[in-house]
Amino acid sequence: MTVTAYTLAVVLDLFVVFIGARFLLQPVPAAAGYGVPAAQSGGDPAYLTIKGLRDLTFGLMGLALLAFAGARAEAWFMLLVALVPLGDTLIVLRHGGTKAVAFGIHLATAVVVLISAVLLFVV
Repeated sequence: MTVTAYTLAVVLDLFVVFIGARFLLQPVPAAAGYGVPAAQSGGDPAYLTIKGLRDLTFGLMGLALLAFAGARAEAWFMLLVALVPLGDTLIVLRHGGTKAVAFGIHLATAVVVLISAVLLFVV
């Protein structure tokens, strides 16, 4: 169980680092993957950069917590950071995105992050 908990946490943290880097380096394709049509048609690049920086920071913070503070700190972090994909679900739904993206990407991500938190709490 410990290997699974740590592996899932590291994979999720690295995935968020990747998403953040993609928003910083390729904002338009990243926005298209996020699921909000207005962002795809050349929305304000500053907001796409903000999202990239936010995600990159969250991913790196998760890795740092796991490495230097341990599983319990990472579990609390994952529990709280699950609010981000939950909020992203609502943002996509409110701004013309599809339910498939909102639920299949963002809500599913929130569920996986919460699973990761639970696994980290029990190790």
